[in-house]
Amino acid sequence: MKTYNVAVIPGDGTGPEVTREAVKVLEAAAGKFGFKLEFTHYDFGGDRYLRTGEVLPDSAVEELRKFPAILLGAIGHPQVKPGILEKGILLRLRFELEQYINLRPVKLYDERFCPLKNKKPEDIDFVVVRENNEGLYTGAGGFVFKGTPHEIAVQESINSRRGVERCLRFAFEYARKRRGGQPWRGLKPEDVQAGKKAQLTLCGKTNVLTYAFDLWERTFHEIGEKDYPDVKRDYAHVDATTMWFVKNPEWFDVIVTDNMFGDIITDLGAMIQGGMGIAAGGNLNPEGTSMFEPIGGSAPKYTGQNVINPLAAICAGQMLLDHLGETAAADAIEKAVITTVREKLKDLAAGRMGYSTSEVGDLVAGML
Repeated sequence: MKTYNVAVIPGDGTGPEVTREAVKVLEAAAGKFGFKLEFTHYDFGGDRYLRTGEVLPDSAVEELRKFPAILLGAIGHPQVKPGILEKGILLRLRFELEQYINLRPVKLYDERFCPLKNKKPEDIDFVVVRENNEGLYTGAGGFVFKGTPHEIAVQESINSRRGVERCLRFAFEYARKRRGGQPWRGLKPEDVQAGKKAQLTLCGKTNVLTYAFDLWERTFHEIGEKDYPDVKRDYAHVDATTMWFVKNPEWFDVIVTDNMFGDIITDLGAMIQGGMGIAAGGNLNPEGTSMFEPIGGSAPKYTGQNVINPLAAICAGQMLLDHLGETAAADAIEKAVITTVREKLKDLAAGRMGYSTSEVGDLVAGML
């Protein structure tokens, strides 16, 4: 029996509650599809920091590097100043484990939960590929005359050819694989031909950020023309992207963008797919350790009440299995989630689902 070792960081707030349900579903899938998952749990988070003053020991990064995948619950504690845990755990792992892709599927499972009028599941089904190791998140910059009336704060966006190109190549490959030779649904019938079967949209701001996005745009077209002629290339300013997410989300297939813009538009994507309770993401190192998580926060006000929606964490587990190559099990989890959403839940918001956190986990596991 094939065995996969998976690290689990339940984290803060409701993180342990949703992670528990994700593990429950993963174990059910493993039992059904004939493989084994060995989970190793770590207590990194706010409680440990308050107890020991330690955010993430240096040894932890090297230990986590030995796992093919990490399942993360949530990071963020109301008694810890914002930024300490987020930078010390989440960003540190993303950077030191070189998880240079943040992958965010945006998929509507039930039109009841979409805030957009007349949009159905076939209208909202796209993926955002976010560069995850560069941009404004590197921390480059600093203060001059801090705390005085003459204070200056500088935050620099770092974009390297290496970082941009590897993100773009991943996005092109993903767009090509995602369509599987099938025409992109946004094309008119007369446009469907060889070389027009998948679409990759570069989301940027070339009219203002003329240095960073000049690099992105040049690289996008250079490698697209040379190595991916079968993928239709498109461009949209980030402000236009947010507008079209609301008005015509069916126009999008795969979107690629930088770290900051990706952070922003994926939250909007979460809302149009039904909310944070259903939104999962992956931090990928295609050659190393990847980390999967619900994209919502720790929701401390719901801690211990057994009312938070665990489906985002369960979907993160589904992405984890897909990453490990257990595609049949991953597909089965997604189908179970879709059935649960469409046939059982009254709402996707905490406390309004009609079921408790653990009961929703039971429903999905039972449907497997």
